[in-house]
Amino acid sequence: MNTPAHIALNLLCIGRKDSPSVLLPVALGALLPDVPIFIFYGVEKLVFGVPESVIWSQSYYQPGWQTVIALSHSLPLMLLGLGLSLWRRSHLGLLLFSSMMLHVAGDLPLHHDDAHRHFFPLSNWRFMSPVSYWDPRYYGDIFGVIEAIAVLVSCGWLWRIYQSKLSRAGVLLIGGIYIAYLIYVVLVWV
Repeated sequence: MNTPAHIALNLLCIGRKDSPSVLLPVALGALLPDVPIFIFYGVEKLVFGVPESVIWSQSYYQPGWQTVIALSHSLPLMLLGLGLSLWRRSHLGLLLFSSMMLHVAGDLPLHHDDAHRHFFPLSNWRFMSPVSYWDPRYYGDIFGVIEAIAVLVSCGWLWRIYQSKLSRAGVLLIGGIYIAYLIYVVLVWV
């Protein structure tokens, strides 16, 4: 799934309480697993000037990048963080790591060729799903529409249940980033 979709859906699932002490760790937990991918893309595109086709067909699969991405999508490490949060009775940690795990639960069934190693460092196994969130060879064209609808419905629902201006501004920001991303995809990748 695209990162703004993770944020919207995670907020809908575990961040419905209109409170910064809930919303911030849930949103951050939805975002954190993909941060290394943003860094990767920025380095490859902006620093090295690598063409889009090479970034996603070759650079992405380099062992160094794959290790960093595997670490940020690692269920064992997230479970360790969740366990430590339980031990320390950290509400913030519980929300953060629960949201990160929900991110992985959303990714696991939606990656084919670009599947993550969700059980790293214990295993290098990848679940190569028959469905992709982006690749039309694996129903990505269909899932893309489903994802867009899910994000719009989630943002609409969150707008209704959040009452604070800050939370509603966050919902608008998530929706706006998602739409901007779709425009970027059409202009750059299609």
